[in-house]
Amino acid sequence: MENLLLPNPKHPDQPWRVLEFYSGIGGMRYSLTKAGLNAEIVQAFDINNKANDVYEFNFGHRPYQGNIQSLTAADLDSYGAHAWLLSPPCQPYTRQGLQKQSNDPRAFSFLNILELIRDISRPPVMLFVENVVGFETSDTHSRMLEILEEANFVTQEFILTPLQFGVPYSRPRYFCLAKRKPLCFQSPLFDNQLLHAPIPLFGHADKQVLCEHDQTQESLDKLIQSCEPIERFLELKNPSQQPGSSLIDTTNAPADDFGAPEEDGKRDGHDVSSLEQYLVPLELIERWGSAMDIVYPDSQRCCCFTKSYYRYVKGTGSLLATIQPQKKGKASSLKNQGLRYFTPREVANLHSFPEDFHFPQHISLRQRFRMNSVIEKQNYVALLLYGGFNSSTNLTKTFLKRLRRSDCASVMEYSYALLGNSLSIAVVAPLLRYLFAESS
Repeated sequence: MENLLLPNPKHPDQPWRVLEFYSGIGGMRYSLTKAGLNAEIVQAFDINNKANDVYEFNFGHRPYQGNIQSLTAADLDSYGAHAWLLSPPCQPYTRQGLQKQSNDPRAFSFLNILELIRDISRPPVMLFVENVVGFETSDTHSRMLEILEEANFVTQEFILTPLQFGVPYSRPRYFCLAKRKPLCFQSPLFDNQLLHAPIPLFGHADKQVLCEHDQTQESLDKLIQSCEPIERFLELKNPSQQPGSSLIDTTNAPADDFGAPEEDGKRDGHDVSSLEQYLVPLELIERWGSAMDIVYPDSQRCCCFTKSYYRYVKGTGSLLATIQPQKKGKASSLKNQGLRYFTPREVANLHSFPEDFHFPQHISLRQRFRMNSVIEKQNYVALLLYGGFNSSTNLTKTFLKRLRRSDCASVMEYSYALLGNSLSIAVVAPLLRYLFAESS
């Protein structure tokens, strides 16, 4: 029997050593923690500087910031990792993209990592891969399975959504779990299969577990009815659900993002009672209202939030009605429903990020004072040269108001973009628990 790289059985407290590729803002690491596993991230890898700032702020560990494609077998061998967790770029496989698959340069680093498995002296014994639906039909997927089979891995694949875990969030994603023989899954019946329901994760013997892609509307309705209402995930709550009543409680309104609170009762320098930046402008409702997905606090499903949420309203995520209409839906005037965007904190909640997850203050401040146009820079210089930042001058007031409005949008777009690229912890945690579980 091959001498597998495993924790020392003489030291049962020794943790699994894990490498986290494409670590983003830490969704995979949070999932590992939520799964309750005795595992440690020995290194994380991501090329995105802003994502690494967020990761470091929350975990005290800055990921390796370089091109993953440049990693060698010797580099990976040096970590002595038992498991690799990978969430490679999804753009080569999205329906909206060019679908170049393995010919897309953004797929090269993932393929390189897979190829290195054959060259490592002691390869990992477990792999976990997450990507968009569509990856499973790509040539990259075919090559991945070929490499894993050659390296003596057995796989179980899933397409799952948070809806199947009680979260009112439609975000189906592809997952591949791989174990190196002689290790095996607790439910080997599902080896080398692609499942659309979490059948083995909770010991289900019944294959009729609901999935989002069931053909009947009745099955989908049952799945949605099993979810909690959206209001459980909101920052802004109001007990009144009567028609015509406001669903905004301004006493607990959020900041423009959810950085660590400052001592003066503000977050990142913004008054926590400010809501204006989340309201959908009337001109957008007039132009795009028919394409908007509208949900209510008692809804049990919302659409997937993409990294373009807040920048665009069509196909990027649901909008929340803050005023209860007499009749829900587009038959009632959208202009009278007080439509707003979900806040970044609420999007994080729907991704099941913990309450102590924050964006660091210094990032928000840097973003807030970034000048995006030549005119704004010229105005900034003019203020310094001709009177400075005297709060009593109309020029200063006008400039700061405009700067504050544009930078609030900039900060929020940045927050939504990072969250849109992240994963659902409610889904990934039980998958990791199942992957790491010993077979009985």
